[in-house]
Amino acid sequence: MAKSKQQQETHGIGQIEHQLNNQMEAAAEIQGQSKLDQEIKKATHRHLNQSNEHSE
Repeated sequence: MAKSKQQQETHGIGQIEHQLNNQMEAAAEIQGQSKLDQEIKKATHRHLNQSNEHSE
């Protein structure tokens, strides 16, 4: 079954957010996390959780 354009866009955005999160984690392992990085990571996780709840 074909997905709607909105579902495809939402999935694509989720993939981008996941990739950015992976990059942030890798950077943190290399150089350590700043307070701002930690807050951004928390906000990203909240957003991903909300997105996942809405897509189910």
